[in-house]
Amino acid sequence: MEGKQGPLRVLVVEDDFLIAMQSEVALTAAGFEVVGPATTAEEAVALASEAQPTLAVMDIRLASTRDGIDAARQLHQDFAIRCIFATAHDDVHTRGRAEPYAPLGWLPKPYTMASLVSVVVAALAQLRRP
Repeated sequence: MEGKQGPLRVLVVEDDFLIAMQSEVALTAAGFEVVGPATTAEEAVALASEAQPTLAVMDIRLASTRDGIDAARQLHQDFAIRCIFATAHDDVHTRGRAEPYAPLGWLPKPYTMASLVSVVVAALAQLRRP
């Protein structure tokens, strides 16, 4: 998928190596440029600062003391990057914590790579609306 400066960049933040690699392959095959994967909130913020992705696909549980919602908060506040939450933690409390950071969608685990690509495409359409 092309943007004004080439392929649209999607930051993948996932601490499960297999899911991260499958996500990267699926998104690349769909025409996106994948940034990452990041396994911690700190890595996600550093990669976002460097690459300026269009959006992030964010797991909630990460390999650090900071979780994906905290990472989403910083991405939203510092870089105006919004997230799709791809997580097994899809309860009302978790969604409430994430709501201030304007999530572009929720993808409950386990999910297929086709559903991941579909949610990313829908999120991009949402971002392009005036």
